[in-house]
Amino acid sequence: MTENDYIKISDRIRKYKYGEQIVRKLNLFSTSVVYIIYILVVVFMIITKECDVIRIVAVTAVSFIGVSYFRKKFDSPRPYTVYNYDPIIKKEKEGNSFPSRHVFSAFVIATTFIYANLELGICLFVISCMIAVLRVIGGVHFPKDVIVGAITGSICGVLGSLLFIAIR
Repeated sequence: MTENDYIKISDRIRKYKYGEQIVRKLNLFSTSVVYIIYILVVVFMIITKECDVIRIVAVTAVSFIGVSYFRKKFDSPRPYTVYNYDPIIKKEKEGNSFPSRHVFSAFVIATTFIYANLELGICLFVISCMIAVLRVIGGVHFPKDVIVGAITGSICGVLGSLLFIAIR
C-alpha cells in the first residue's frame, strides 16, 4: 500500500463522527477477546487436569518468543513512520512492524486451539482475520506484516502441535 492508500483509508474513516473510535475499539476488543479466551481456556484446562494444556502453552510461548526475537532483529519500519501520516490506531513504536505480533499471536492461538476444540479454533480464526484487517486500516501495519504474521502464526501452531502430538 502507498502513502496515498493509507491517507484515503484514514480520511474515509475520519469522515464519520465515530469512525476512529470504532476502529480503535474494535481493534482493542478483538485482540482482548483472543487473549481472554486463551487465558480462560488454559485455566479451565489446568483445573480439569487436561494434559493438552502443556502443548497449548508451550507452543504459543515458544512461538511468541521466537517471533519477538525475529521482529527485534529485523526491525522493520511501520507505515506511519515511512509515510509520515497520522494513523487511526495510535502507536509510539517506530519499528518492529514485521511480522505483526498481534496477528501472529492470534493465529498461533487459533491454530493450537483447533486441536483441542474445532469450533473455538474456527471462531478464533475469524477474529484473527478481523484483527489483521484492523491493523492495516488502522495504519500500524503494512499488508505484508499481517499476511506473514497470519501464515507464520498458523505454521508455528500446526508444527508445534504436531511435534507435541508426535512426542506423546
